[in-house]
Amino acid sequence: MNLSRMLDRRAAEGRPITVGVIGAGKFGSMFLAMAARRPGIQVAVIADLSPERARANLQRIGWEPERAAAASLDAALASGGTFVTEDASLVNDPRIEVVVESTGNPAAGIRHALAAIAARQHVVMVNVEADVLAGPALAARAAKAGVVVSMAYGDQPALVCEMVDTIRAMGLPVVAAGKGTKYLPRFHESTPDTVWGFYGMTPEAAAAGGMNPQMFNSFLDGTKSGIEMAAIANATGLEPPEDGLMFPPCGVQDLPHLLRPAAEGGILPRKGMVEVISSLERDQRPVAGDLRWGVYATFEGETDYIRRCFGEYGVRTDDTGRYAALWRPYHLIGLELAVSVASAALRREPTGCSLEWRGDVAATAKRDLKAGEILDGEGGAMVWGKCIPASRALREDALPIGLAHGVRLLRDVPKGASLRQSDVALDEGSEAVRLRREMESMARPAEAA
Repeated sequence: MNLSRMLDRRAAEGRPITVGVIGAGKFGSMFLAMAARRPGIQVAVIADLSPERARANLQRIGWEPERAAAASLDAALASGGTFVTEDASLVNDPRIEVVVESTGNPAAGIRHALAAIAARQHVVMVNVEADVLAGPALAARAAKAGVVVSMAYGDQPALVCEMVDTIRAMGLPVVAAGKGTKYLPRFHESTPDTVWGFYGMTPEAAAAGGMNPQMFNSFLDGTKSGIEMAAIANATGLEPPEDGLMFPPCGVQDLPHLLRPAAEGGILPRKGMVEVISSLERDQRPVAGDLRWGVYATFEGETDYIRRCFGEYGVRTDDTGRYAALWRPYHLIGLELAVSVASAALRREPTGCSLEWRGDVAATAKRDLKAGEILDGEGGAMVWGKCIPASRALREDALPIGLAHGVRLLRDVPKGASLRQSDVALDEGSEAVRLRREMESMARPAEAA
């Protein structure tokens, strides 16, 4: 509980944590809005494919023009300002301590993370897509280099990991953990052309707000939820359901009743699972006490005394008093990211890290797909991502959603079927595919055992 004091000390010493940000979109901009207000952190360089768009975002979030007017990285480091560029390699300058990767592109994220690790820099991966594609392999390389690869605090996976870690540190077994979202089964078929109707807005209004239809479609069609639950599984050792997330409607008052084993009245096949709860009933009515923007964990009181303590202090439990729940109703996304930056640089500790491959996200056909078509990836019109156990993904040669963009189908795939890697023409020479193969090889000995 002393990160703020440690940052204050760095500020007083005139040695702020130097940060390079790759990608100044929504998440990156939210972090930048707070970094400008947090002594002890200096964003020395921002790399974005469109520096003009990045500067416009800086103006929108309240940065004074002179703050990002440095003519070079050297000038920024000398003046305490920020250099804006399209050259991502500049963030790997040895004077930069922490790299924040927030592009959302899995191939780019892996490339940038590998470059930072090679430069002995800590990496905060806002890019959950890249983390799920090959996170344990990245973590292994980072450990060998003596640096930290961290999930992004403020995003739901890191907040869930913190909650799981806290409960386990108490000595209580975690039964389930996850987040809330808006979900109906038909959302799996949503496309960028239909997405705004599900959000209750017109395409014109969405465009005026600068909202990306493919990104928002990933939030809606279940893909982003699957990616985040796989990341949590890989960081905590919790398991995804065998055939994908169930998305049960559930309010906070029902968490300990629903998120307990089926043998005891809940829905879980066993203890130790990840799951996403819906803020909508299946008939589209709003769930009372919904957790659409938040995170939760359920846990078990194993003795009569512990269960009595739950009751004495008003802990929300099931009807037996054995299963209990904690939750956080909101997450502040990039506004909280400084916690990860400070933790990595000052404690050399991640705010969540994918250490073992437990969950994966399999590309699943939204419609009948034909040989020769080019897949349009996460949030597109062709596939959505189903969260499944890594063991199943390895056994079935599942095509990860992070490799399902811009690749050609080699055979027809019926609606509802999971794609296999052999169904597409992958570039085996790409960094993303090579690192994925490295992670699969790491998992095979355990799978064979």
